[in-house]
Amino acid sequence: MGNGLVNVRDQQFLLFEQLGVERLFETEAYKDFTKEDALMMQNEAEKMALNVLVPTYAEGDKEGCTFKDGKVSVPKCYHDAYKKYVEGGWLCPMKSPDVGGQGMPVVLSSAYAEFFGAANFAFIMYPGLTNGAAGLIEKYGTEEQKQKYMYKMYSGEWAGTMCLTEPGAGSDVGALKTTAKRLPNGKFLISGTKCFISSGDHDLVPNIIHPVLARIEGDPPGTGGISIFIVPKIRVNDDGSLGEPNDVHTGNIEHKMGIKGSATCTLNFGDDGKCIGELLGKEREGMRVMFNMMNEARLEVGMQGLGHASAAYEHAVQYAKERIQSTPVWEMKNPDAKAVPIIQHLDVRRDLLWMKAYVEGLRALNYFVGLAIDMEHAAATPEERERWRGFVELLTPVCKAFGSDMGVLVCSKAIDVYGGYGYCQEYPVEQYMRDCKIACLYEGTNGIQSLDLVGRKLGMKKGMNVMNLVGEINGGIAKAKQSEALKKYAAKLEEAVFALIDLTMTFAGLGKTGSFLIPVLNASPYLEIMGDVLVGHFLLQGAAVAEEKLNAIYAEKGIESLGKKRALVHENADVAFYVGKISVARFFVSEIIPTIKVRCETIKAAERVVFEVPEESF
Repeated sequence: MGNGLVNVRDQQFLLFEQLGVERLFETEAYKDFTKEDALMMQNEAEKMALNVLVPTYAEGDKEGCTFKDGKVSVPKCYHDAYKKYVEGGWLCPMKSPDVGGQGMPVVLSSAYAEFFGAANFAFIMYPGLTNGAAGLIEKYGTEEQKQKYMYKMYSGEWAGTMCLTEPGAGSDVGALKTTAKRLPNGKFLISGTKCFISSGDHDLVPNIIHPVLARIEGDPPGTGGISIFIVPKIRVNDDGSLGEPNDVHTGNIEHKMGIKGSATCTLNFGDDGKCIGELLGKEREGMRVMFNMMNEARLEVGMQGLGHASAAYEHAVQYAKERIQSTPVWEMKNPDAKAVPIIQHLDVRRDLLWMKAYVEGLRALNYFVGLAIDMEHAAATPEERERWRGFVELLTPVCKAFGSDMGVLVCSKAIDVYGGYGYCQEYPVEQYMRDCKIACLYEGTNGIQSLDLVGRKLGMKKGMNVMNLVGEINGGIAKAKQSEALKKYAAKLEEAVFALIDLTMTFAGLGKTGSFLIPVLNASPYLEIMGDVLVGHFLLQGAAVAEEKLNAIYAEKGIESLGKKRALVHENADVAFYVGKISVARFFVSEIIPTIKVRCETIKAAERVVFEVPEESF
């Protein structure tokens, strides 16, 4: 029986058999890590998730956050969990030991974070945002600002947020109205309102440090005139002690569909004209600074989709193995036939295999991007560094949008497996779906991510990032073609890749003509197609590795007959696992990948009904 959150064996397969993260341990940057260290930390992360965070999941959802007398309180069970999480060193493990981290590779941190997100993402948002905000100060802050704020944030003593959105400036950040007025001492008076601020106020820590986007009086409109400021909830004295309140007030908290344990706040800055902020970085470079945190947050949201999908799938599989209902269809005319576990029913098996494909594909995609961040950091040459950075730039919107969209669909399928019980609060899958949906919306809606991919990311470095990604996929196809059992699936994926390349080139051509709106219209379908190609790639890549491992096991045991190979599935856990990797790749490449060519051709047909339909006809 699994842990109900994450398939530990699949994590290990991805890290050490498919992606080969041990190569990181041979670099100067990560020479202090070993596979044994990674496995030990994986075990500790699993225990933290199961023993500390899972018990807070339903309880935190039921209690939610409260807002009374201007103060926000989180669910009571979060306090002890937060203390143990911080004491366990999980707030910033990938950061340098110089600032309180462990220097851990991002790909390993992603694997451990999957446990935490699957266990209770609403809780994880508090330390997650703190990590991101502290990272901005680490990268752009002065030494004084680091000493004043950063170290206490990385230690978990204080918290952090990200303050972009305003009532009239959501996706259009450049429309913000928050202002910054210069003071003689070099600081600024901040005035304005921010809304939908995750972890905006709470009682887990005594101080919260807000990175706030604002426009200095006299600076130009649009995003080019925006600066960013460090605005503490409580002012910090020169000796590091807490001073007076900084005229930062919570107006209200949102009453949401999900992640109810996460306080989503409206924050008012400077109602009494006394809100002091410090410039972070240079003037009018606020968006450039904030994008560092936004891109990290978008990858974290992709992990949110994965975490919820993984937990929903693991619960659905276990339920399907235990729930007895109906006789198999082939026994319909047998009056003595007994009811069986629903996993034996073909429609349920199909749903589970579909879920398994996307969960394992998303896991591979997210881990690959984590590995790319590490490889960029450890790269020996500028060319190598640029190549790995390109993967991160190109795939960030895909991880965020595709990961969250498919996460919601996996959660929906899990409810289907449970039937009516899945719709009831006594089982966790309904909460997984509620909590997952927000991932499609915050950190830039998935529509915005699609436009970012098509409008910006495809053309970066004159398309070199795309070409490098295609090269990576083609390498996997070439290896799969060497297998007699996998070569026909490799051919199907290759055809889909050709269709995607052709569509990408079509978009590039249309972007230079009066038909540029066609790529804009079809940005979301394009991102979904790229996501499916990537899932197909990672699943087939994994299947090729699994086949090699299987053949080695059969050879070691001297097994040649098909019957004995099939029997070994019931006796050997590794054999069962590897057969599952091959089976899920076969399913996905046979069922989903062939649709890509048709979807690409449909987009290229450039139907204009969306442009032409009158508003009155909606």
